[in-house]
Amino acid sequence: MRCFLLLIILLGFGSGVLAAPIPDTLKSDKHIAGRPASIGIVGDTANVNTPVKAGMVLVGGGRDVDEAFKWMIDRSGGGDVVILRASGKDGYNDYINSLGKVNSVETLKIDSRKLADNDTVAYIIRNAEMLFISGGDQSNYMNFWRGTKTMDAINYLLNVKHAPVGGTSAGCAIMGGFYYSGEKASLTTEQALANPYDSLVTVYNNDFLHAPFLKSVITDQHYITRERQGRHVTFLARIIKNWNIFANGIAVDEHTAVCIDETGKAIVTGSSKAYFLITNSQKPPEVCEPGKPLTWQNNQQAIKVYEVQGTATGTGNFDVAGFNTTKASGGKWYWWWVDTGKLKRQEIK
Repeated sequence: MRCFLLLIILLGFGSGVLAAPIPDTLKSDKHIAGRPASIGIVGDTANVNTPVKAGMVLVGGGRDVDEAFKWMIDRSGGGDVVILRASGKDGYNDYINSLGKVNSVETLKIDSRKLADNDTVAYIIRNAEMLFISGGDQSNYMNFWRGTKTMDAINYLLNVKHAPVGGTSAGCAIMGGFYYSGEKASLTTEQALANPYDSLVTVYNNDFLHAPFLKSVITDQHYITRERQGRHVTFLARIIKNWNIFANGIAVDEHTAVCIDETGKAIVTGSSKAYFLITNSQKPPEVCEPGKPLTWQNNQQAIKVYEVQGTATGTGNFDVAGFNTTKASGGKWYWWWVDTGKLKRQEIK
């Protein structure tokens, strides 16, 4: 990925001006000359092409999950790793580089549509063998990246090159086919259940990333820590009302990651829990109207939920490819429903 300037010129990507050599380790919150958006690189600046294996990682935020990054590194074949963010520093570079053998780790801070539409930026992303989207504010990712060459490059990695791609917190939020934008302020469970048409309930449909197996999925993060179960259920209710689609949910608590392999098998690593929400009963909410508390009972079986405790080795698993209830192990099943704005839960024995 690194010795690419001549190729860029030949392909029509560059301006024909060669930049000075880039040091192996550079920590600076400003763009590197000749490499728009790059704020730091560690490792070998020469490009490698390693065999990759598809995979996705959804991290719930908070402390990073070493096991999930090692899982991605293994699938990258030890190639070039790219971190995407719209704010912050290059702290992931040294961290990821310390977890396994990779050729390089580079952080791109893409904080404008101009940078997101830059050919060199898109080139760097497309030539990654592993991509990770950091936390922050997902509305920035929407506003800066959606409909740009950066978006196309991420989708290329997901669906053509089949390289491992992951994200934490805001980076996880944008991985689903449906996603919550958070563009006005963070929505609480209490607000969502009290009025599913609150102005903060901003859900979008499949106009950003197109991750395998996640077309009809909406994710949520910081799940237990910030008590977001009720707002996640509200998102699912609004998707039914808005698009008549019975979507499913994947939710991850902090310090926890869902790792999805090329077949759609998901394992849960880390110290807390992940949840898989199924709405395939085809029973819409009884009350989902502006200004009224959400009611979604369906005889106390509105949503079937699989709860999986994370472990270091990912002993619990779930079938994300089909949300098949018979292909799950290591967790517990629950029924969730909403009674006049109150979320209820009962374990299935």
